[in-house]
Amino acid sequence: MSERNPRPTPIRFGTDGWRAVIARDFTFINLERVAQAYADYILQQRAHSTTDDQRQGRQLVIVGFDRRFLSDQFAHRAAEVLAGNNLEVALFDTDVPTPVVSWAVRECKAAGGVMITASHNPPEFNGFKIKAAWGGSAPPETTSAVESLVDSNAPQRGDVNNDDANLLHNSLASYKKQIANFVDLEQLRRSAGRIIVDPMHGAGSRWVESFLRGGNLEVETIRAERDPLFGGVNPEPIDQNLAPLKTRVRETGALVGLATDGDADRVGAVNELGQTMTMHEVVPLILLHLARNRKMIGGVVRTFSQSVLTKRIAAAHDLPLYDTPIGFKYVADLMLREDILLGAEESGGIGVKNHIPERDGILNSLLLLEAVIAAGRTPSEMVREMHREFGEFYFGRRDLHTEVARGLSLVASLAASPPAKFAGYTVQDVSTMDGTKLIFDDESWLLFRQSGTEPMLRIYSEATSTEKMQQLLDGGCAIAHAR
Repeated sequence: MSERNPRPTPIRFGTDGWRAVIARDFTFINLERVAQAYADYILQQRAHSTTDDQRQGRQLVIVGFDRRFLSDQFAHRAAEVLAGNNLEVALFDTDVPTPVVSWAVRECKAAGGVMITASHNPPEFNGFKIKAAWGGSAPPETTSAVESLVDSNAPQRGDVNNDDANLLHNSLASYKKQIANFVDLEQLRRSAGRIIVDPMHGAGSRWVESFLRGGNLEVETIRAERDPLFGGVNPEPIDQNLAPLKTRVRETGALVGLATDGDADRVGAVNELGQTMTMHEVVPLILLHLARNRKMIGGVVRTFSQSVLTKRIAAAHDLPLYDTPIGFKYVADLMLREDILLGAEESGGIGVKNHIPERDGILNSLLLLEAVIAAGRTPSEMVREMHREFGEFYFGRRDLHTEVARGLSLVASLAASPPAKFAGYTVQDVSTMDGTKLIFDDESWLLFRQSGTEPMLRIYSEATSTEKMQQLLDGGCAIAHAR
């Protein structure tokens, strides 16, 4: 190892995999180190299995990739390392969404999976996501174990025969059948009107459109072709990156615009006015649709920066509410242990009952469209009606470039000595589940959360008016700049 890479790059797994800048840290040599560590982990788990069936069980690993620069070649190299450790490997021969890989892992009863993607990160990044056998992101204990095994053994490479290609073909077919059974596609296809789909040049490609062809509904997909630079923006479906979608919705008079991120596990939306919808609107609308129109029941998981409206809708329908720290891993954990109807995070990741415990931007795009069609109203009308019934709340977020130590110090000081008043409003409560959240008497809130892995202080607010939300965010930024 020392001859190939005398100063090995430290490998650190974040909230959902290892990500790094291509050619600087995300190199073929470093990828081999990570793939070998994952192979060692799988073999170690097999050796520690308690039954003969587990020890003799199939050690198949599914490998997929997105549309980023060199993703296909990185995926092939990872597959070679896995094969070199006498593991069975099924490698997709084209880019696919992350939820398709997760589905294939579960359907093929694989030991796990690898997805080469950096999700919504900037174009210069790539990444290595690990998928657990149940069809979702590997939990922190798995990624920590893999991280600890890096450089335990020199990477071994073998030939990728892909004898299990038929398994992948069958899993693709079963995924499409699952979506067709989950969503009332016939109702959607019969509907009049037009929608615009924006995969942001990512792995979402024409997946959403493919489920909607052949009826009255007009579907147009923009930015469908592969572009490793993602048109000059980060492939994250948030307002500043969705200008082409907003423009096209307005130009065509479309009912709604639907977007997915770089690996299509997150969803975004634009209303009929060409305005980006926040996840504090999209998630409650999908929850209302599932609970009220579909009569579905189960718990609701709300990460720390999700909406008051989600809580109120859950209460109105007698659905148990679970609050968790930020990160879909907490949602997935509850989906594995409890009867969960819906779990969501502010960044566009939504998991739903009777599917895999995983974010799926394809399914959730179709579910939001189904909610709009079932309501018979425009998205903006649906939001206004929801506000009339459950109260008005508006969300915003600011991201400040802040040194990690400084940001953590600010968050800690606010937790230790919270102000009695903030921006002229009385602070009624403080919550420190994940960062420091100041809660006001009308349930408006302001959250300070420092990233532990990058110099970014995130300030979130949800308030009973856009003016109050902006005042709280302005005040939060002022404090951050002053300290």
